[in-house]
Amino acid sequence: MKKWLIGILASTSLALGGCSMLEGANDALTYVNEATDYVQEAKTFAEEAPELAQQAITDSKAAAEFETKLEDMKGEIESFNELNAPELAADLHNQVLEQNEKALDGINTYLENIEGGKLDPAALENTELFQSIQDISRIVKQIEDLGL
Repeated sequence: MKKWLIGILASTSLALGGCSMLEGANDALTYVNEATDYVQEAKTFAEEAPELAQQAITDSKAAAEFETKLEDMKGEIESFNELNAPELAADLHNQVLEQNEKALDGINTYLENIEGGKLDPAALENTELFQSIQDISRIVKQIEDLGL
């Protein structure tokens, strides 16, 4: 009877351990998919925003559209920041978070200018926002290369 009970407990432990490993793999895959989607949004933003920002200086309609894009990207960044990275990608995730903070600073600067009714052309020369987006893309590529 004891051998039978030990066998059942051992089988149950193995099954639960397997489920845990499967869950971990699913979490890692979900993270990589979320990160990939995030990078695609960031790349689209980085491609469209500079020209729109330039137009926003003299065109109120473009300024409103630029403000919307900034708000949307800010939301994307904040959502990504809430993700839990798998252990294997933790260091790279932290690097993305650092770049996200720089990007948020740039976005907030642009939003302050727009809300103040004055989008300063000098503010557009600050390309740190767009450099941060490029850095984020590079880091997420490294996460994908981990083979998660």
